[in-house]
Amino acid sequence: MNKGRIATLLLDLLTAEEDAVDAATARYRFDIPLLAERLIAAMAWVRYTPQTQHLPVGLFGASTGAAAALIAAARNADDVCAVVSRGGRPDLASEVLSHVKAPTLLIVGSRDESVLDLNRQALALLRCPKRLEIVPGATHLFEEPGALDRVAHLAQEWFNNWAAPAHTERARRAW
Repeated sequence: MNKGRIATLLLDLLTAEEDAVDAATARYRFDIPLLAERLIAAMAWVRYTPQTQHLPVGLFGASTGAAAALIAAARNADDVCAVVSRGGRPDLASEVLSHVKAPTLLIVGSRDESVLDLNRQALALLRCPKRLEIVPGATHLFEEPGALDRVAHLAQEWFNNWAAPAHTERARRAW
């Protein structure tokens, strides 16, 4: 993303202690409201920090983090220019999908069949500009050679297409 001139803020939505508990119990990874609240707090920090407050905000989430990103986008509809989900679980945010305004790209590996089905169902619920991209031969973690590079290219392209405020408004009207 940085090579594509996109400023990034990488977040771990769990504390070190929560991450340790989660590794043993999976207690926190499916606490989507907790993850969403932390992402919303990070977005507020970006909005009130002088160095970043003028930048458009896009959200990229993987797995359950994608559900948190979609909830954050629904709750802060005017502050999010685009959302990208990589191997995400948008079904875990199904109750808010129709409220997401930000153009949303769902990226799934072709060999991640159950998640692919969930993403197809979520795509039908989204009422914003949307697209499903399937990365051939990729599994859930996109560990295959070139798979993450393809994800990065797709995400960078999506964010660049939707990040300019004037373009975003024109594109939303055209959609």
